[in-house]
Amino acid sequence: MGDHRRGELSAAKNRAAEIVRSDAPRLIALSEVLHANPEVAWEEYRSARWVADALGEAQFDVTMGYLGLDTAFLATYGTGPFRLGLCAEYDALPGLGHACGHNLISAITVGAARALAPLADEFGLRIEVYGTPAEEGGGGKIDLIERGAFVNLDLAMMAHPAPVDVAEAQPFAVSHSHVSYAGKAAHAAAYPEQGVNAADAFTIAQVALGLLRQQLPESVRVHGVMTNGGEAPNAIPARTEGRWYVRAESLQQLAAVEEKVWRCFEAGALATGCDLTIVPESKPYAEFRTDQAALQAYIGNAKRLGRVFDEGTPARRMNRASTDMGNLSQIVPAIHPYVGVGSWPVLNHQREFAEHCVGPKAEKALLDAATALAWTALDVVSARTDR
Repeated sequence: MGDHRRGELSAAKNRAAEIVRSDAPRLIALSEVLHANPEVAWEEYRSARWVADALGEAQFDVTMGYLGLDTAFLATYGTGPFRLGLCAEYDALPGLGHACGHNLISAITVGAARALAPLADEFGLRIEVYGTPAEEGGGGKIDLIERGAFVNLDLAMMAHPAPVDVAEAQPFAVSHSHVSYAGKAAHAAAYPEQGVNAADAFTIAQVALGLLRQQLPESVRVHGVMTNGGEAPNAIPARTEGRWYVRAESLQQLAAVEEKVWRCFEAGALATGCDLTIVPESKPYAEFRTDQAALQAYIGNAKRLGRVFDEGTPARRMNRASTDMGNLSQIVPAIHPYVGVGSWPVLNHQREFAEHCVGPKAEKALLDAATALAWTALDVVSARTDR
């Protein structure tokens, strides 16, 4: 890159940073309103509208209900040849609110997009902001991919809150399943022999899973909850239900492990005489394929802003969390860095983590990540132009 072009890039980065700083009150307000009004997967009607409105104010062309998904949107700006995709997530966790910080993800994405919009013509950008619902177990991005979104993007990006900064996403592939047993009710004291106990079926399955874990690779995780364990202690449970996740290093390993996991549930049905039903809650989430050039640009930009990346403590393991952004990374170049909110030892998916996703440290993480993503986009498109 020549000195003149390098000077233009530096000036553009300064301008982007200034836009983020001037937008800070609006971005923080967006994060706070999302945080105060959590909406779970596929029910993010207000959240999607609030995020889209923040882009519409900056003259983005907004399409709500994108590709037939009620709580998805697409907001675009610019007509350049380089197609930049920025992903906003805004679903909350059932019963835990924004304990994974998706309120910050949306504000970070909006901040980066608004910072880049005035530079779109100069750098040949088409900025595409995707409002992606149901990341917490619904696979909104997968549905969007299957409906034709994200095709031929040059780069897709987002930044995710975590206890500490970690650059590279290394998430597990994961499947999400609803498991149910159907038995037969009976009075537990008077006619126990007439019952077919669906709760016993779950107990047998979980014992089998506990034993199976001895023979599973270290990279595999199997975990879940029973959401319906029966109705009354004096009635043999006729139906039990649960939600179970299986995680592995890759979709290939996941498929092999799932066969063993489902046999454990089948054991519960066989032993008790119950009928077993397993229904996927979404398509499996894939492992992540990182675009290393873009990641290195992000690392340099984040360090320039004073961010420090965790190199080896347990606090950094949020980068192993599964995400449907992994599926997107399989079809277009992508990065998914984590920005720390200084919460350690409080972790994502703990109720207390939601408290760390507002306030001064969260606001700094928001503004730093928005700036770093904008700078990274400028670096990548500049490198492409200089080839």
